[in-house]
Amino acid sequence: MSATTVAAAPVRGGLRLGLLTALLLLAADQASKWWILYGLDLPTLRNVPLVQAGPFGLDLTMVWNRGVTFGMFSGDGPLNHVILAVAAIAIAGVLLRWLARAETRPVALALGAVIGGAVGNVIDRFRFGAVVDFLHAYAWDWNWYVFNIADAGIVCGVLVLLADALLRRPAQG
Repeated sequence: MSATTVAAAPVRGGLRLGLLTALLLLAADQASKWWILYGLDLPTLRNVPLVQAGPFGLDLTMVWNRGVTFGMFSGDGPLNHVILAVAAIAIAGVLLRWLARAETRPVALALGAVIGGAVGNVIDRFRFGAVVDFLHAYAWDWNWYVFNIADAGIVCGVLVLLADALLRRPAQG
């Protein structure tokens, strides 16, 4: 008797759930960036302290991120933002295919968050040539990278996908 691998069936409504998540995250991301740029005018203010609780803090700090996550691969070349945007679009396409086959609701939600975040940052790259980052968290002498809602969606989505890959038990069959 030989063991065979059976692919799990996609979760019912997973594509719809993931796309709705992507759309909601994208809308929140773009609305927050519009407010940061045109409502608050953070590019002029540069920094607005929000919360200070002992050694912990959260500020609004204007950063134009020309790279990818944490500013890696940043550059000011004429095609840098286009190359990064095209790469993000290709990745989002692969994730959409995965989303159509998502096996659980958490995976569908996580993929939606990653897709929505990626599209939000791609929009920035085409509009501004850089991504609008503005959330700055810190504690003691440690400063986290400045990020945005799209970045938070991507990181949270990836963490859920990693947890799912490491912790989910295979279906019995």
